[in-house]
Amino acid sequence: MSTNGQRGGSILAQPLTRPSGGRIAAYLGLFVLGAVVGVAGALVQPGWFPLGLLLALAGAAGLFLGGARAAESRAGAVAPAAGWMVAVVLLTASRPEGDFLFGAGVGSYLFLLGGMALAVMCATLGQGRQPGPSGARLGK
Repeated sequence: MSTNGQRGGSILAQPLTRPSGGRIAAYLGLFVLGAVVGVAGALVQPGWFPLGLLLALAGAAGLFLGGARAAESRAGAVAPAAGWMVAVVLLTASRPEGDFLFGAGVGSYLFLLGGMALAVMCATLGQGRQPGPSGARLGK
């Protein structure tokens, strides 16, 4: 065994392991929370147009980045982003009666595209798998 507790090679060369049950439950919770934030944002953004849109996007960004920081992985940002996306896409579909939640205005498009861009940015900012401190050779 090497000094960082891994069996030979870099951490990226190690096989993927199944996440624990608690981590899976946390990701499912983040998914559901992402769906709730998506529905809430869809209702708030047209009501108070400029500030409602900013509030909805700030809430989504906070959830995505907070999930990444809490889970200490990119999956912590991807799980709520997936829930947000599913909820928002389902809300954009019109019903047979002709009812729909999103209008064809600038605010709706900014909410959709801005939320997707925030999801990508927060997933990118999330921490990936990093080698331990013993793998670094600083000052040598």
